[in-house]
Amino acid sequence: MNFDPQRYSYPSRRNVVYGHKGMVATSQPLAAQAGLDIIKKGGNAIDAAIATAACLTVVEPTSNGIGGDAFALVWTKGKLHGLNGSGRAPKQISVEAVKKLGDEIPKFGWTPVTVPGAPAAWAELSEKFGKLPLTEVLAPAIEYAEKGHAVAPIVAKYWERAHVVYQKLLPEELFNNWAKVFAPEGKTPSVGEIWRSPDHANTLRLIAETKGEAFYKGELAEKIDYHSKKNGGFLRKEDLAEHQSEWVDPIHVEYKGYEVWEIPPNGQGIIALMALNIIKGLEIDFSKSHEVYHKQIEAMKLAFADGHKYITDGSRLKVPLGDLLSEAYGKERSKLIGEKAIKPTAGEPPKGGTVYLATADGEGNMVSFIQSNYMGFGSGVVVPDTGISLQNRGHNFTLEEDHVNVLMPGKRPYHTIIPGFLTKGGEAIGPFGVMGGFMQPQGHLQVIMNTIDYHMNPQEALDAPRWQWMADKTVEVEGHMATVDVENLHRMGHDVKMQWNSGGFGRGQIIWKTKEGSLVGGTEARADGAIAAW
Repeated sequence: MNFDPQRYSYPSRRNVVYGHKGMVATSQPLAAQAGLDIIKKGGNAIDAAIATAACLTVVEPTSNGIGGDAFALVWTKGKLHGLNGSGRAPKQISVEAVKKLGDEIPKFGWTPVTVPGAPAAWAELSEKFGKLPLTEVLAPAIEYAEKGHAVAPIVAKYWERAHVVYQKLLPEELFNNWAKVFAPEGKTPSVGEIWRSPDHANTLRLIAETKGEAFYKGELAEKIDYHSKKNGGFLRKEDLAEHQSEWVDPIHVEYKGYEVWEIPPNGQGIIALMALNIIKGLEIDFSKSHEVYHKQIEAMKLAFADGHKYITDGSRLKVPLGDLLSEAYGKERSKLIGEKAIKPTAGEPPKGGTVYLATADGEGNMVSFIQSNYMGFGSGVVVPDTGISLQNRGHNFTLEEDHVNVLMPGKRPYHTIIPGFLTKGGEAIGPFGVMGGFMQPQGHLQVIMNTIDYHMNPQEALDAPRWQWMADKTVEVEGHMATVDVENLHRMGHDVKMQWNSGGFGRGQIIWKTKEGSLVGGTEARADGAIAAW
């Protein structure tokens, strides 16, 4: 058959998907099915989330990997738990050491590599809430890595794009290590081509058999340490050995009778919550979509300004979270929003490349899970003979000595990846998320307001045209946004840029529990998204 798997000449419609014994929604069909298979084998939603996440490192390596970070919100037995699975900066790094290498923290190479937290997060979730052994939960990912899988269309597109970038920007030795795994025949795999990674399979097997110990204190840690030393990196096996996932109390705001939940900083989920608080202080005519867009954008600008000033490692915050999330502060910030676009500035509160997945099972457990290498494959560093591609989260630190997010050894950076969760009256509605760098809190705001204010079903809430604030008064909007809304935003002072078929607007998943007790999900049309249901 001769056809283009990345061309779609006609609009299509995805229906919401229903189930009741189990559901997995994510950006790649094979990973979703692997998670559901684990539920069918007697696992719960937590086991399914781990299985799906591990599979995604194989079937969507363009967005995440074993060497990345992870965060999770877990609903079980009537309570929501938060897991911060992000790593810290190496002990040997410092502002002075980085400035000797250049004027800024680079995007690629060993310098921006922080301790990977994903393997430890899988092991911690499994130990605390899982039902099946980790060896069984990681088995589908190991099989795909060992025996191969057919590469999906959107993944293939970003894979090829990464190849071009790394070939230009990585040192020759680092690029060759990357290409040996991800472009073994001098090119990246095409759509439908079978790709295998035996080293990846061996690494996943070691992680499963040792419950993550091999990665942080064993054979894999030794290989990471050796490669870092050889190439002038700062990361050492001592940094890996000291890493621990951290259970945290989720944060939330009330929005029109619902509770919207996020992970506390160092993640940027608080930005979505601050924006919702600002929205609550505004009069909005929801029949005028351009007015809604305008006020959403302005609220998000102000929330981002605060976020960039105050968000850092949770143990180093200088402003209490309660102050930033107070309704009084949100109302005060809302007074800055008028009929014209503004350039945002931070306020002074009163003192006082990512993958996302959602899972649910028939027992009432639900998981909102996100993991990422950042900027696609991440730093471009692949540890030889392991298949481990390492993240570049350190790029989000600043070298400004007086900034709250300044680079320091042993410190967690400002983090972009954020899982979301929705409840009402203390009862679970379900997990939601929109991955994609600094688009994520913007996507959370839009999806939640689509759901609550416009009563959209999960698929409709994800399909709706999105906007993305870039800087100052510049806003990018998707090409299928109504022309009249775009023209009105121009008149309101926004510098609007139209984008078609861009991955920059994020990729989301939703699973809600219905009043009838069944599960209903929506998946991202901007990715190879799929929902597996039982």
